[in-house]
Amino acid sequence: MSHFNIQQEGPHTVVEFITPSLMDPMELEKIAQQLYGLVDDEDRRSIILDFEQVAYLSSQAISVLLALQKKLAPLPRSRLILCGVGARLMELLRITRLDRVLTIRPSQQEALKVQP
Repeated sequence: MSHFNIQQEGPHTVVEFITPSLMDPMELEKIAQQLYGLVDDEDRRSIILDFEQVAYLSSQAISVLLALQKKLAPLPRSRLILCGVGARLMELLRITRLDRVLTIRPSQQEALKVQP
């Protein structure tokens, strides 16, 4: 079972999570491998992660985000953008100060405007 849908929107690869919870360690491992594969195997450089449907995020999920950011950082014209982050998740990102490290936009439409 997939936990997200992937679509290409111009230069951006949009990953829409379709599960309310990103907490299960086994599932997160699968998700991580699929996301890393977008960068490592498919050379996708501008990735938008849409968290509109997500209510719960574990520390392991945050580690996956940071690892993805780290993979993209040295690549030219690369970008990781988060969007659709609800109040609960935004609070978690603020507490961990990740709101200062990650690019976050309120909606997918706003995220698509960011240039890679």
